[in-house]
Amino acid sequence: MSAKRTWKVAVTERVNTVSKENVMDRYSSFERFYPFYLSQHQNRTCRRLHVLGSLAVLALVVAGIALQNVWLFCLLPVCGYGFAWVGHFFFEKNKPATFTYPLYSFIGDWVMLKDVLSGKIEW
Repeated sequence: MSAKRTWKVAVTERVNTVSKENVMDRYSSFERFYPFYLSQHQNRTCRRLHVLGSLAVLALVVAGIALQNVWLFCLLPVCGYGFAWVGHFFFEKNKPATFTYPLYSFIGDWVMLKDVLSGKIEW
């Protein structure tokens, strides 16, 4: 089995294990939530849109600070969520986790970006 498929198998196995546990206790920590988060991002185009959106958010933050333009910060949610939601609605065809788990989902976006950039998750 290739390394690129390994993370999908691990995520699927972890989600199946978690789904058998008490629903109220399912996501009591980010560590427990992240396998579910990854299961909602198996489509390559969806992941790529998330990465592009997150990188665009970072670029807007840098530009906002460098140009001392507060208005650029107003674009952060539109840019970040816009890319992600297009990925979910048109490619992954699921409901974004941010609707149900906003904080964990926000953290998951940045952890997934790190994992993609480090090669742990397929680009």
